[in-house]
Amino acid sequence: MSRLLVCPPDYFGIEYEINPWMRRSNAVNSEQAIRQWHHLMRVLEEEVGALLERMQAIPGLPDLVFTANAGVVMGRKAVPSRFRYAERQREEAYFEEWFRTHGYDVFTLEKGLVFEGAGDLLGFSDGWFGGYRQRSDIRAFSILSEWFTREILPLELVDSRFYHLDTCFCPLSGGELLYYPAAFDRYGRAAIAERIAPERRLAVPEDEALRFACNAVCVGKQIVLPSGCPCTEQLLEARGYRLHPVPLDEFMKSGGSAKCLTLALD
Repeated sequence: MSRLLVCPPDYFGIEYEINPWMRRSNAVNSEQAIRQWHHLMRVLEEEVGALLERMQAIPGLPDLVFTANAGVVMGRKAVPSRFRYAERQREEAYFEEWFRTHGYDVFTLEKGLVFEGAGDLLGFSDGWFGGYRQRSDIRAFSILSEWFTREILPLELVDSRFYHLDTCFCPLSGGELLYYPAAFDRYGRAAIAERIAPERRLAVPEDEALRFACNAVCVGKQIVLPSGCPCTEQLLEARGYRLHPVPLDEFMKSGGSAKCLTLALD
């Protein structure tokens, strides 16, 4: 059973602007956000069969809901994030405390070496990919590679709308990759092509990439993704995946969707 860390959106809102999606003028409907979050949780628990670990929401930390940025976990090792922007740096202590109180061996990066967790570190059993430039520092990956004993291939994110790797890159359980190629430079696209065979690369159209089609949660052959991505759904259904589209428009206002709202713990 897949375990996921989540945090309720009790204090979620757009209180600052640190990515191209966030605009204070585009206010979050708090009641709708809470309904959408609870719907997502019901799908994950009841339809997908995930085990959810809930952490407490904290006043003044509206983005704590995006637990993908808590850090990265492998086995009993956890590396908490070091956020680029001051607006999110207060989250670090709460995420680190959660890992410690739940028995993880916590490895901490030095202050100033930015790395934004599973938002920028994803991959397959035989190798990981690290997104850098927008939020994470490429220098963090050599340290993480040593701590986790995993090869990490850096990928430069060249479009600020796709500011974390998980907004444009989604490894699937069957070995396929759901991704938006234009989010990467020529070197990054070539590196992906070298590691992943053409028949395993599933490219999403731009309009659906901008609806966070790649920001999906894959548990076995089941995928939870934002609603409104019919071409992506066709690609995935053709590979035998069972899909669970969920409306998450309130969270998209802040630049996140299904994957951003969860952190894989196993």
